[in-house]
Amino acid sequence: MNAPVSFASASDTREQKPQLRELAPGVYGYISDFDPNCGFIVGDEHVVLIDTRPTPRMARDFLADIRTVTDKPVKAIVLTHYHAVRVMGASAFDEVQAVIASQGTLDWVRERGQADFESEVGRFPRLFAGVEEIPGLTIPTLSFEREMSVWLGQREVRLMCLGRGHSGGDTVAWLPDCGVLFSGDVVENRCGVYAGDAYIQDWAGTLDAVAALQPRVLVPGRGAVLQGAPACAEAIALTQAFLATLLASVRAGLDAGEGLRACFERAEAAMKPRFGDWPVFQHVLPFDVSRAYDELRGIEHPVVWTAERDRALWQTLRG
Repeated sequence: MNAPVSFASASDTREQKPQLRELAPGVYGYISDFDPNCGFIVGDEHVVLIDTRPTPRMARDFLADIRTVTDKPVKAIVLTHYHAVRVMGASAFDEVQAVIASQGTLDWVRERGQADFESEVGRFPRLFAGVEEIPGLTIPTLSFEREMSVWLGQREVRLMCLGRGHSGGDTVAWLPDCGVLFSGDVVENRCGVYAGDAYIQDWAGTLDAVAALQPRVLVPGRGAVLQGAPACAEAIALTQAFLATLLASVRAGLDAGEGLRACFERAEAAMKPRFGDWPVFQHVLPFDVSRAYDELRGIEHPVVWTAERDRALWQTLRG
């Protein structure tokens, strides 16, 4: 019999100090071992962030590291998507004039932002140390439908919604002048792929569109920066493989008339040999299987996660 697995990331207590990585002149990743990555771009007059940290406390550390390379004001934050663990540090940047996100992300905040916040605080206790400082949800102030460009002098930061995937509003930030791509959680680098709020059957096509950009440097949602076109392509393909294995195993369970628990056990057996040693695999899999189980039974839109629903699912699948 398998030993019990602690809820979500409750047992993850090891602090991760993100490292500042220069990816191209004026373009930086803020990269953890397997916590969510973010980054920033230094323009002629100001700085644009790509996502933030989970809390103001962690965001102040991010700002201190930004100040080691530039004293220019941080004027805009781009949200690749909306999960609390990526966006709740925004209030630490008091010079920000715009929080930019896709319309899909803005809709997501309005529909489920508070429930998501409460859910993620329970899932990631280490990352939400200092949660009491968070003044409220991070609300986009500027939204776009499919694509917009932010210009920093001569440099274009092209924000693109390439299709549904990790969420209904995923945005990638593409710098065509240097081939750098910030993918958000659309692409992971050998880390568990969270699909609890996903459109899993659409995601493969979205990843094909990411691959078509042919990035030379890729900042994934989690994991090390990918350097070189072959490494970028491999990470995209591995993300697709994780999702394809998830869908195939849950579909096989449904075809066999199995319920959620049996589909979960089938998926775990199918995925563990290839993906089981990836960070956060044990955390994401119950939520991934639950969403795949719903989607393959015709529930188009992800059901809102709450702290209570999280615990109930964990008890059903891992209890």
